[in-house]
Amino acid sequence: MTTTIQPIIWSPPFAVACDNMLCLCPRYTIVDGVRIFLSLLLMDWNLLLYTAPLWIFAWLFRQRLGLAKQQSLPPGPPADPIIGHIRILPPVGQPEVFHEWAKTYGDVMYLEVLGRKMIILDSVEAANDLLDKRSANYSCRPECVVFRLMGWGRNLSLMPYGKLFHRHRKLFQTHFGRKECREYLPMQHQQAAILVKELMEKPDDYDTIVGRFSAVVIMKIAYGYHISGEDDPLMKLTVEMTEIMNNSGPPVSTPVEFFPWLSEFPSWFPGAYYAGYARKGRPTIKRLIDYPFDIVRKQMSEGTATPSFLASYLNDLDSVEDEEDYLKDLKDAAAQIYTAGADTSWTTLLVFLVAMVLHPEVQEKAQAQIDAVVGPDRLPTFEDRESLPYIDHILQETMRWNPVIPMGFPHRSVEDDVYRGMFIPKGSVVFANVRGMGRDENIYHQATVFNPDRYLPKPQGKEEPYLTMFGFGRRICPGRFLAENGMWIAIAFILATCRIAKAKGEDGEEITPAVEFSNALVNHLKPIRFSLVPRTTKAAALVGQHSNPEV
Repeated sequence: MTTTIQPIIWSPPFAVACDNMLCLCPRYTIVDGVRIFLSLLLMDWNLLLYTAPLWIFAWLFRQRLGLAKQQSLPPGPPADPIIGHIRILPPVGQPEVFHEWAKTYGDVMYLEVLGRKMIILDSVEAANDLLDKRSANYSCRPECVVFRLMGWGRNLSLMPYGKLFHRHRKLFQTHFGRKECREYLPMQHQQAAILVKELMEKPDDYDTIVGRFSAVVIMKIAYGYHISGEDDPLMKLTVEMTEIMNNSGPPVSTPVEFFPWLSEFPSWFPGAYYAGYARKGRPTIKRLIDYPFDIVRKQMSEGTATPSFLASYLNDLDSVEDEEDYLKDLKDAAAQIYTAGADTSWTTLLVFLVAMVLHPEVQEKAQAQIDAVVGPDRLPTFEDRESLPYIDHILQETMRWNPVIPMGFPHRSVEDDVYRGMFIPKGSVVFANVRGMGRDENIYHQATVFNPDRYLPKPQGKEEPYLTMFGFGRRICPGRFLAENGMWIAIAFILATCRIAKAKGEDGEEITPAVEFSNALVNHLKPIRFSLVPRTTKAAALVGQHSNPEV
């Protein structure tokens, strides 16, 4: 009888019953089992396919177990194995849902979707502690596949924290500090008069008119370009770009963000819609970036360029070492001025209009203050701002009541961190729920109500704090002073000269508008109906005198 050589690691045999006989069988060890299993895998790929989910589950469970042993993650709602919280995340209304969850789990919550770790900050305190005081760890951005496919990969608001970010940020800081923005006040004043004149003439076109106001100011500052009207090529590109952005889905929350390989599939493929939509919009974004830049370059060569952000840097081109990279930085930075400033100001002013429709008592109080300070013979100016604090309160309440970027731009943690004893893993996507912060009843009394009186000093008001919509830490918007100035003068002009009220239906009954928004990076107000007429004939005449379109 031939003896079979056993493996190096071997155990004594054990007895089993074989056809009514007692047989001795070799006892195989773990090493033998692994060898047998591997040989089976090599012979049968089906076995690999069948067992792959088990191995993946075991690996994920081990990862979660190891993480839990290190530190306790922030609390959050119960999650499913593997897929995490994907089943309970709503497709729309996420800021409101997160705020409700925060009442149970606290102002720092942990969510996980298909392996992506997310931290939701629902208080100003937590946002300041992490995004501002620990900004070195939270200044980066997660990659946003949809916006990269659109062509916004070098957009300052979305780019990762690093050398490119610092170069672009430096370009902005030179032109958009609080002091530097005073240079643009006369133009913003004049454009506000044009805005009001057009609203008086065509109130039903309010969305287009407000959008044009925001675009004209930004294009003039960025490129020295004057938008002539609705048919202007840049105005058309602006409208197209806004449509693309409004249908781009919530930031870093679309299926393609979790499965980037979906971007290779046609838009009809399940989960690939937003990637297809982004690719479709890419030529429009490219034209918006290239077209005004090429105009200014041509004007510079002809000696006809007007002062602007772009022209000021092109004048120094001779002193630049790497001209190609410098021109690319300038082109992207100039486009960023528009995309970051115009759309948010546009939508915030629309929120202001609907707030005035719904709250005539606020409108009347503001108009009483304007009448007392300014009088009937002139329009408000920036010099009146300190004497018109209620206009600032209305602006700040507009931004708190319905912030147009309700979840802010997402941040990303660079390294592991511990906050209040809670472990925040490296690579977590961190959202500041600005809408939730504005709904904090511990800070804002009757938080869902639009009430600028909340900012009045005691005893007239509750002296509640302003809530920023311009971001936190090193990622705070560099154009915030320009944006606030433009929105303030627009609101002051509208309140000084116009009466806003509910529209009436065919039956003569007033129509109460619904406050509904698109679900995108910037939440655009859906169309509403309202009435807007001049307060007096004298007010209309004053607007006409100040609305010379030549700036």
